[in-house]
Amino acid sequence: MIPSTQISLQRQSIRNHVRTQRRQLTFQQQTLAASSLTRRLLADPRIAAANHLALFLSFDGELDTRPLIEAFWQLGKQVYLPLLHPFSPGHLLFQRYDTDTPLVKNRLRIDEPKLDATRLLPIARLDIMFTPLVAFDARGQRLGMGGGFYDRTLRHWRRDAGFYPIGLAHDCQQVPTVPEEPWDVPLPEIVTPSRHWRW
Repeated sequence: MIPSTQISLQRQSIRNHVRTQRRQLTFQQQTLAASSLTRRLLADPRIAAANHLALFLSFDGELDTRPLIEAFWQLGKQVYLPLLHPFSPGHLLFQRYDTDTPLVKNRLRIDEPKLDATRLLPIARLDIMFTPLVAFDARGQRLGMGGGFYDRTLRHWRRDAGFYPIGLAHDCQQVPTVPEEPWDVPLPEIVTPSRHWRW
């Protein structure tokens, strides 16, 4: 059995390597990747039937989600963004996001909607939750930034099956193996610009 400290070091090494790779993508590569991903997702029947979709605003070289958000708006779908829970550390809330929604920087320096309790949606009422990730493998294991926000959120999916999670990533974020921790929740689908993975 691999000691937990060794697993943590392996995970951090993968995290650093993949974050560096995706930050080195050019503007043109990012634009083409976002366009390919958007076309792939809009052709998916599950996504076409969904009305309440949680996304995220790209950060640190993540695949640009803006074209996808705008495509969903044009189709009349409701888009929700995560924000850090103000009273429950380590947890997320999801709030309706429109063209005029004010954004603020959270404590992680990531844009999120300015909290408006009237626009929050319980996660059980989301149809699809698109999740960010740093790395993934061919088994659906995801490695996040290390804060555990989405790991805690995905536990609700496992227990309640209220929403369906789909990971979004660049092709370069695939790794041979993500070393597992007990709290990891594998994803049933991950989509990259060139491939749609399902397990």
